[in-house]
Amino acid sequence: MVSYNGERHRPEEPRSRILVVDDEAGVEKVLCGALRFEGHDCRGCNSGHKALELISSENFDAVVSDLRMPGMDGLELLRSVRKGHPHLAFLLVTAVDDVRLGVQAMKEGADDYLLKPLNLEVMAVALNHALERKRLEVQIENYRLDLEKLVDDRTQQLRTAIRRIELTYDETLEALAVALDLRDNETAGHSRRVTAYCLEIASAMGCDQEQIEIITRGALLHDIGKIGIPDAIMLKPGPLTATERSLMETHVRIGYEILNRVSFLAEAAEIVLAHHERFDGGGYPQGLKGDEIPLGARIFAVADTLDAITSDRPYRREQSYGAARAEISRVSGSQLDPAVVSVFLSIDEGAWESIRQGTGACLSGLVTKPTAAYAVLADNGLRS
Repeated sequence: MVSYNGERHRPEEPRSRILVVDDEAGVEKVLCGALRFEGHDCRGCNSGHKALELISSENFDAVVSDLRMPGMDGLELLRSVRKGHPHLAFLLVTAVDDVRLGVQAMKEGADDYLLKPLNLEVMAVALNHALERKRLEVQIENYRLDLEKLVDDRTQQLRTAIRRIELTYDETLEALAVALDLRDNETAGHSRRVTAYCLEIASAMGCDQEQIEIITRGALLHDIGKIGIPDAIMLKPGPLTATERSLMETHVRIGYEILNRVSFLAEAAEIVLAHHERFDGGGYPQGLKGDEIPLGARIFAVADTLDAITSDRPYRREQSYGAARAEISRVSGSQLDPAVVSVFLSIDEGAWESIRQGTGACLSGLVTKPTAAYAVLADNGLRS
């Protein structure tokens, strides 16, 4: 039994598209007529399966469905609609003895349920409320998506800005390393070469991006503490006295104190402090042993030994890579970490010469591509 009281002026334009689903043709016709009178664009059908076909091919704003229908009932239709159309308003029409099912339908996503005999004014109000809620849901969802996109865009901009800052930092560090090398004529280009060697070893050992960046900065600035050593000692042509050597050894702590004050260089400072430690505990300044020495410092020790042997020094000419490999193998386990030495020995000898030839180029950007360090170096333009 359907009743409708009151009169309204029909709006000139339809407000929403409504799909009425009821297996009783008379009921469907009356509901569609009442909704059209309210200003909605209404279409009817007599089964849940037909309703799904229409929903998949046409745009609707709401569904008003009977609960008890042959084939697919209103609750099954609701579940199917919610899977693919979460923002479609859905009202279920149920008899008094089906109230529990109506409550269940609300729990499963129905916006409201209406009791038979149906009061069309009540239905119109409930439908308008459901449509408004769905409209607000769509607005909120769109707002959320816009906000997520804004956050993503801002995050990307922030990452780009941070990366630019990091590159500027690295370029500054490289320039500082070059200045340090120029002060010590005996080791010109040493910081660049030993950094490139460290990168090759670290990459072969599977170090991650963060470790690579720390090792790069620590290796570049390993001798920064020498700015605190008097020129009379730094530039002395002959051997150092015991007192002079003790003063020279303080450069690791001076370097650590300089870098440790800068937050993004704090971990690199640990490498600077430990780069003269020995694997057997016989180094300085702390006498660290084995794994007590930071991995970056243990990698640096092998790279530093390689560069020392294969570079010209006032007291001897450079030696071959074969000689360097032999010496590094000999001091494995005493001066150097055997695990790092093993990785070093696994790298083809030709790679070291390629790296050495490439270190006339800048190191900026190496931390973003640790593998094949010599190829990156060769691709970069001269900076000094």
